[in-house]
Amino acid sequence: MEDPMFSFQDVIRCDLCETPVPPKHCDICHIHLCKACMWKHLYLSDKSKDHYIVPFKLRGITSKCTKHSREVCKQLCTTCNIPVCPLCVASSEHEMHDKKDILTWFETKRELMQKDLQDLEKSIYPRYQEAATNMPVQRADVNKRSQKLTTALDKQGEALHTEIDTIIQRMKSEIDDMDAQHIAAIDRQEVAINHTITEITQAILDLKRLLDTSDVCLVSEYTSRTEEFRNLPAQFQVTLPTFTPQEINRELIHQQIGSLSKLAITFLLDEPRILTDIQTEYKYGIRSVSCLSDSELWTCGYNDILRLYNLQGELLRSVKTKSGKIPQDIAVTRSGDLVYTDYWDRSINLVSGVQIQTLITLRGWDPCFLCSTSSGDLLVIMTRNDGKQTKVVRYSGSTQKQSIQWDDQGNALYTSSYIIYLSENRNLDICVADCHAHAVVVVSAAGKLRFRYNSPPSTPRESFHPNGITTDSQGNILTSDYNNHRIHIIDQDGHFLRFIHNCGLQNPQGLCLDSRDNLFVVEFVTGTVKKLQYYK
Repeated sequence: MEDPMFSFQDVIRCDLCETPVPPKHCDICHIHLCKACMWKHLYLSDKSKDHYIVPFKLRGITSKCTKHSREVCKQLCTTCNIPVCPLCVASSEHEMHDKKDILTWFETKRELMQKDLQDLEKSIYPRYQEAATNMPVQRADVNKRSQKLTTALDKQGEALHTEIDTIIQRMKSEIDDMDAQHIAAIDRQEVAINHTITEITQAILDLKRLLDTSDVCLVSEYTSRTEEFRNLPAQFQVTLPTFTPQEINRELIHQQIGSLSKLAITFLLDEPRILTDIQTEYKYGIRSVSCLSDSELWTCGYNDILRLYNLQGELLRSVKTKSGKIPQDIAVTRSGDLVYTDYWDRSINLVSGVQIQTLITLRGWDPCFLCSTSSGDLLVIMTRNDGKQTKVVRYSGSTQKQSIQWDDQGNALYTSSYIIYLSENRNLDICVADCHAHAVVVVSAAGKLRFRYNSPPSTPRESFHPNGITTDSQGNILTSDYNNHRIHIIDQDGHFLRFIHNCGLQNPQGLCLDSRDNLFVVEFVTGTVKKLQYYK
């Protein structure tokens, strides 16, 4: 809508001298004033009444005091949330209350509403629209996947003829039941999203109406609901059923048909819960954690001791590094042994029992962070001695099998840094938290770049410092956001799902998961390991 103040057809002018576009307005006399005339109006006009000069854009917000009819409300009592005049301010009723200049408060409130409107229209509402649009697609995918399963079952059933008809029919019924569960879960999510869309739509309309009003009382009643809408309703993760056929053995027909895995629908918690706080001896500078089991975890930090704790915080075992220097990172192998990198003597070492064996000694490169893979290999981040190159190297035992450093255009995949955590996902992707690049870099098992995640739009890229990283049984990637005191959850294709925050995390760094997807987080500054539940 065109602003009449600047309209070529009807330019607003000073009521005293005709100067165009006057910046001030007397809210008592209801006249527009340029700067020169403002002073004339204050000192040369009728002295029998007060004058209240306000910025032109805030004209009309002045209201007479309901208790003192001759007075104008120039302040807002934030304790009572009502406009007050000078006599009200001086009274005992508001003596101990907090008060703000009403013009400053009104402008601040308008800015908040404008920001909320922008967030709702530009960010939050489109996300809900996208989620709602995706529901029919998910529903169609359920049918496509179930048809693939049914076809596989039919093919196996034809080979086994009538002997397996009863079993096949029962498995089909299981698919139908799981489809019904899946559709029901989607329906529930769609209802929740559509309900919130309605509320957001109403909130947008209400905000637009408030932004067009000059009624201070209405505006003072406004309460922002933006944070309430910012996160989508709880999103479920689906472990889709699969069919595993076997070669036919007529003596063991039932076993030979194969198995149909169960449908699993899990939801990310809106508010993750801290289950355990483990206080360590590090006090400050704890860096990495790795689960030996669901009840025992190895830790390392800024001293030369590797420590094993149980969930009660009891120290079960301590191992001093072979060099007597600070270890860079740790990982537990598939066989339950501990490996650690030693930056100082450029070695990768295996702790087995009371023995420490040096597996690899590097030349020209410094080993940094590492992880153990599903195949039993080791993935190691290493930086060249001159600090100008960084790469991921895969080892089988002490034998190098793969080196990942460049993309298809010959550009470096990773920044030259000594703070780069990594993890292998269930789809065998290699996920790297590159702190200096403000990014999570994910490549395939073959080393081809799949995507870079630079945090959601609501987070400035420069403030995102990913440190620790791990992946869960659903293929989601979790990375610590050190400076923002939270953890990002993204799916295996790099789409942001939600934050783990508002649960007291302080400077999270190293991460690991147990077999039940409980998350262990080390807090670098406090020396604490926290166990969190973020699924239900």
